[in-house]
Amino acid sequence: MGVLIFLIIIVLMTSVRQINQYERGILFTCGKFSRVLEPGWRLVLPIFQFFKKVDIRTKAVDVPEQEAITKDNVSVKINAVVYYRVNDPGKAICEVEDFYYAVSQLAQTTMRNIVGSVTLDELLSEREKISTDICSVIDKATDAWGIKVENVELKDVSLPEEMKRVIAKVAEAEREKAAVITKAAGEVEAANNLAEAANIMGSTPGALHLRTLATLNDLSSDQSNTVIFAIPIEVLKALEGIGKKTE
Repeated sequence: MGVLIFLIIIVLMTSVRQINQYERGILFTCGKFSRVLEPGWRLVLPIFQFFKKVDIRTKAVDVPEQEAITKDNVSVKINAVVYYRVNDPGKAICEVEDFYYAVSQLAQTTMRNIVGSVTLDELLSEREKISTDICSVIDKATDAWGIKVENVELKDVSLPEEMKRVIAKVAEAEREKAAVITKAAGEVEAANNLAEAANIMGSTPGALHLRTLATLNDLSSDQSNTVIFAIPIEVLKALEGIGKKTE
């Protein structure tokens, strides 16, 4: 009797399995999937039952650098990182052999396909949208595996040296164009202001004379300057009017 009790204790001790909070246990009975075991100590009968732990924490898959050709036939190299977690541990074990490897391979293929459907300008300027498209495709494909893809981030887009030089030339041309447009707009504004000032001075008696006196006052601050005073036309007209009155 004592030997039987001892054997039962040994069997029970070898049958207890611990499942951590961040894990789930997949229990198979006689080779068939039974249920998902929650965290804690669980009893697994030897010989008849077998269980496998599945980590349900969010995982980051570093997608290696992939070479792809954009829609406008530009060769680029891209890499990304995929964040996913196991949503259904039963499917993750029973529906796919190695879900970690499967997600990585699917991400590489999807990334090349999505990049091939956009132009280089779209790839560089709409990286967030392209990342969202890749995430949607992978998430839909892995739904049958019990995998939930949370996010995809494009880490880097590498261009050939020739293309980098072309883009630099285009950027330089755009900056020169903006500079010419800004300079022309400034000249137009200055011309309009000068025209408006000339109209005001021409229509106001003595305005030009006051402006001349103000300029002379500015020049007189430096004694090394030699000032050649030009008599305004208004003064001559005024003298001419005084002479006519005298006659």
